[in-house]
Amino acid sequence: MKLLPFNETNVAVAAEIVKTGGVVIVPTETVYGVACHPDFPEALERIRKMKGRDRDKPFQLLASSVEAVWTDGAARSPAAEQAAANWPGALTLVLPTTKGHTEGYRVPDLPLLQRLIALCGGLLRCTSVNLSGEPPAKDAREAAAVLGEAVDLVLDGGPARLGVASTVAALGADGSVTILRQGSVQV
Repeated sequence: MKLLPFNETNVAVAAEIVKTGGVVIVPTETVYGVACHPDFPEALERIRKMKGRDRDKPFQLLASSVEAVWTDGAARSPAAEQAAANWPGALTLVLPTTKGHTEGYRVPDLPLLQRLIALCGGLLRCTSVNLSGEPPAKDAREAAAVLGEAVDLVLDGGPARLGVASTVAALGADGSVTILRQGSVQV
């Protein structure tokens, strides 16, 4: 496991790892996350195993921008666009998609992380760094202690600014909002 500073040079290193099926730990403004490219199901399975996560628990997609969310197929509606006005930020929106399922999206409020995601095609599968059921890591040292030996790279961006996981809200086709997890954003 490599532990490197979270800077432009190492973002490029991380992007190359992710684009070839690797798994990296990244800082976000909420907590530290473990991420992989969505086109590599074996990387996602690797994360699932290292965390001890149930197969029925989905992983969110971190997006480089609001436009990347719409490009991926999130159903655009007045309610979805209004909710997306909270991005970038600590709100994960579970949205209906044009592909016939729902997907959890978040645009993180960390420009360097947005850059990494953009270098990887605009989306990364991500979940908090922790063993299933345990509190999430709030800095790189905690993250490395929990999953560091199981990943390809840890990027150290210092303590997470908020230190609380994102709020997760599901947006129904009728515009209704259901809070699935209360986090740092009040909805």
